[in-house]
Amino acid sequence: QVQLVESGGGLVQAGGSLRLSCAASGGTFSSYDMGWFRQAPGKEREFVAAISRSGSTRYVDSVKGRFTISRDNAKSTVSLQMNSLKPEDTAVYYCAGTRVIWTSRPENYDYWGQGTQVTVSS
Repeated sequence: QVQLVESGGGLVQAGGSLRLSCAASGGTFSSYDMGWFRQAPGKEREFVAAISRSGSTRYVDSVKGRFTISRDNAKSTVSLQMNSLKPEDTAVYYCAGTRVIWTSRPENYDYWGQGTQVTVSS
């Protein structure tokens, strides 16, 4: 069973930056594709970014050029560097892992963290 624990959320002004981290334990981290999702109040959970076990990345259009996902297989961590934050980025951010190759669908992710709140003030 894989456990995921996020950290790094907080309150930031528009235009600022935050770095989210997710530490994995209990499984073979390098065998999973990893993703970040977010959920704002009253909205469905939304795909943000994913990184494959080989290091390929993909992003939702709204964060391209501002967010960067990365992973460190030796440390079993995945990170999301968020720059030029906007108020519409405000949400609870979740780290997730999947054995399904190259997917952005939350229903394909088997393991989820507890979430970390990101609030961007205008």
